[in-house]
Amino acid sequence: MFLLPNRINIIPGAIGLISLASLQTACRQPVEKPNIVIIYADDLGYGDVSCYGATRVNTPNIDLLANQGLRFTNAHCTSSTSTPSRYSLLTGEYAWRKKGTGIAPGNAIAIIKPGRTTIASVMKNGGYKTAVVGKWHLGLGSEAGADWNGEIKPGPMDIGFDYNFLIPATGDRVPCVFVENRRVVGLDPNDPIRVSYDEPILAEPTGKDHPELLKMHPSNGHDMTIVNGISRIGYMSGGKSALWTDENIADTITGKAVKFIEANRDNPFFLYFSTHDIHVPRVPAQRFAGKSGMGPRGDAILEFDWSVGEIVKTIDRLDLSRKTIIIVTSDNGPVVDDGYMDQATELLGDHKPAGPLRGGKYSAFDGGTRVVFVVRWNSKIKPGTSAALISQIDLLSSFASLTGQKLESDAAPDSFDQLGALLGKTDKGRDWIIEHAINGRLSIIKGDWKLIEPGPGGKLNISTNTETGNDPLPQLYNLKSDIGEKNNLAEQNPSVVNELTDLLLKIKNDGRTRF
Repeated sequence: MFLLPNRINIIPGAIGLISLASLQTACRQPVEKPNIVIIYADDLGYGDVSCYGATRVNTPNIDLLANQGLRFTNAHCTSSTSTPSRYSLLTGEYAWRKKGTGIAPGNAIAIIKPGRTTIASVMKNGGYKTAVVGKWHLGLGSEAGADWNGEIKPGPMDIGFDYNFLIPATGDRVPCVFVENRRVVGLDPNDPIRVSYDEPILAEPTGKDHPELLKMHPSNGHDMTIVNGISRIGYMSGGKSALWTDENIADTITGKAVKFIEANRDNPFFLYFSTHDIHVPRVPAQRFAGKSGMGPRGDAILEFDWSVGEIVKTIDRLDLSRKTIIIVTSDNGPVVDDGYMDQATELLGDHKPAGPLRGGKYSAFDGGTRVVFVVRWNSKIKPGTSAALISQIDLLSSFASLTGQKLESDAAPDSFDQLGALLGKTDKGRDWIIEHAINGRLSIIKGDWKLIEPGPGGKLNISTNTETGNDPLPQLYNLKSDIGEKNNLAEQNPSVVNELTDLLLKIKNDGRTRF
C-alpha cells in the first residue's frame, strides 16, 4: 500500500506504474558496504579486560568501544587453541572436520588451499580491499615447504587477501621474521634462512645448552634456537638482518594496520588485524613494562589495549566511524604459564583471567572458548549488552549477507547468517554451538545446557596447570545457574544428555550444518 501526498492528481491506472517504478528504484539501491575491522587478540581471557569485570588491569580503549557499541556476554570462538579457531573464523568450517588443523608448527604448509572461500575472498568479491596484518599461524607454502629465501606461496594472497604483513606462526616459534606479501622482510640474500623442526642446526646456540645467553628462561619446552635473548620452539639459522625484536612487534604490526586503513580510506576495506599479544613470549614495549603490576602478562594486556586504541583513533581521525564495523575478540581463552618463566603466576594475585568461567586455553570448559566480543558501528549499532549465543564461525556468512552476496552451496559449510544478532537487532543468536578442545573433545551448548562428550585423558594439563575438561563420563552443566561448570548434572538429566548426544552425533556425521 502506497501513502500518496495530498493534492496530487493521480491518472487512473497509474498506481500500478508507480508501484513498479518504486520497486525498481528500491532494487537498484546499492548495498551498504561498511568497512570491517576484526581485531583478534591471542590468548586473551574473558576476565582479562575491565569491561568484562577485571579490576587489577585497566583496558580503557576496549572499554570505550564497549560503551559505544555492543558487548556480548555469550560469544564463542570455535576452539580453545589458536590454529583451529583461526581456520574456522576464516573458512566458516569447523576445524575438527579437517585433518591438519591442529596447532601448526612454524614450518607448516598452507592449511587453507588456494581457491577456498574465505572471509577475505567474500569481501574481495564484494568490492573490498582486503588485508591481514599480524599473526597468521595457518601455514605457508606448498608441499615442499615455504621458501623463506624466495617467493613464499601459497599464502594469504591466494585466498582473498590483497595485502599481508605476517608473523608466520607464533612468537615462540621460528622463523622469527616478518613476511610481507610473499617475501621475508629485510632478508640479506647472502645470509639465507634455514629452518628445522626435526634436528638442531649446530651453528646456532640453543636455550637448552646455553641458558646464560637468555634474558627470559623457559619453564617447559621452548629451549631451542635463541633469538633476541629468548629461546624458541624449533631450530633456525641465518636471516640475521630480518629477525624481529620482540619489544617492537606490537608497534610494527599496529603501524602496518594503520597505514592500510589510511591508504584505503576512500574505498571499502576489510582488515583482519591479528595481534601477537598476549601470547608468549610476553615481551611488550619498554613503555608498558611494569605498568600493570602483574608482570609481562599484564603489561601485554595493556599493550593489546593500546593497539586497539591506535586502530580506533585512526578510524575516528579519518571520519570513518560511521562507515566502519570494529570487532574486538580473541582466538581462545587465557593461559598463565605457557612455557616461559615470566612471573605470570606469581604476580597474578586475585586477578582471574577467565573471569567466572572454568578452564582456559586448551580446555573443554568455557574458559577456553567463551571470549571477549565487542562490536562498534557508530550510528548503526545501539550501545548495550547482548546475551545472544554467537560464534566466530558465523562471521563469514554474516558478512556475505551484509554485502548482499549469496554463498555457493559448498562454501562455509558451518557458517550461518547471524547479522541481526551481531548488529543488535535481535537478542536471539544461534540455537546451538560447538566447542572444540585440544584433545579433540567436543562440547555442545543448546539453550542453558552444555554437554561435554566423554573420553579418555588426564584432567589437568600439567605443563600449563589448566583443567582439560576430560572425563570418561558425560558432563552436563546448566550454564544459566552454573556458569563456572562446577555441578555435573548428567545423572539427573539423562534425557537432556541423550538429546544433546544425538544432536552432536548428527552434526559430526552430516559433515556440514549449513545446507
